[in-house]
Amino acid sequence: MISFEGFKPEDGSPLYYQILRHIRRGIASGVIVDGDALPSRRVLSATLGINPNTVQRAYSELEEEGLVSNRSGAKSYVVLNADTVERVRRELIESEARTLVGSLKKTGVTKDGAVELVERFWEEEEEL
Repeated sequence: MISFEGFKPEDGSPLYYQILRHIRRGIASGVIVDGDALPSRRVLSATLGINPNTVQRAYSELEEEGLVSNRSGAKSYVVLNADTVERVRRELIESEARTLVGSLKKTGVTKDGAVELVERFWEEEEEL
């Protein structure tokens, strides 16, 4: 069962999108794998304290993307293969990189300054 234990709603983006991002990050990192069950819509909405329609919208979008299989009256399961995982990982990385670059540009950081920051934090992470 996919865990939402570490899920913390953030300001700024719709909750359904935050649920999608949580699941995509889990797929990209390998925490969520083929065959994992999603919590029922009712259970997840109660757990997160949100409207069930919000969860329904997120799950519907996951189904449209082909990441989730839903059988009427049964649980929803993650459906993945190597190509799908790679696509999700690439889309997630590109989206987050685009957001980071936009934020850096808005605060006046130059391209060289951004590269310097990335290199510094990259080294710090390797030391941990």
